[in-house]
Amino acid sequence: MTITEVAPITGLTNDQIRDVLPHRWPMLLLDRVGRVEPGTKGTATKNVTGTELWFQGHFPTEAVLPGVVIIEALAQLAGLVFALSGASRISYLAGVRSMRFRRPVVPGDQLALTAERTGGGAGFAEFRVSARVDGQVAAEGILTIVDPAGNTAVRKV
Repeated sequence: MTITEVAPITGLTNDQIRDVLPHRWPMLLLDRVGRVEPGTKGTATKNVTGTELWFQGHFPTEAVLPGVVIIEALAQLAGLVFALSGASRISYLAGVRSMRFRRPVVPGDQLALTAERTGGGAGFAEFRVSARVDGQVAAEGILTIVDPAGNTAVRKV
């Protein structure tokens, strides 16, 4: 099997996600990964609960998930797709471009996250990302993820 023939990975549990990503509570935001084509694209789920610490202050009388938390969840999915293609386990969010927020995300919502690699090269990748609630776009944009080790084994698009 060549690197361009990597089989998709499906149904990663929270425990399996922790085997790939370095994040831990309260910053691990992916509850389940549905499908990953390493280096290419992935889908994941984030369940939004009223007990999450950011709702204590954002906002006490009308809970809304902060946009930066949505971006972080999307970055974690992109980082996981990147890591499974040969990048370092720890990668960094290096850029946020054209991010738009279309609807508020509140406790009880389930975010359906997608990340699809659109460009990049050795050591970095750009992903078109989206977060949806009940089929409606809540947020979408482009993220750049970088491998601090500059891993040259990462597959190019």
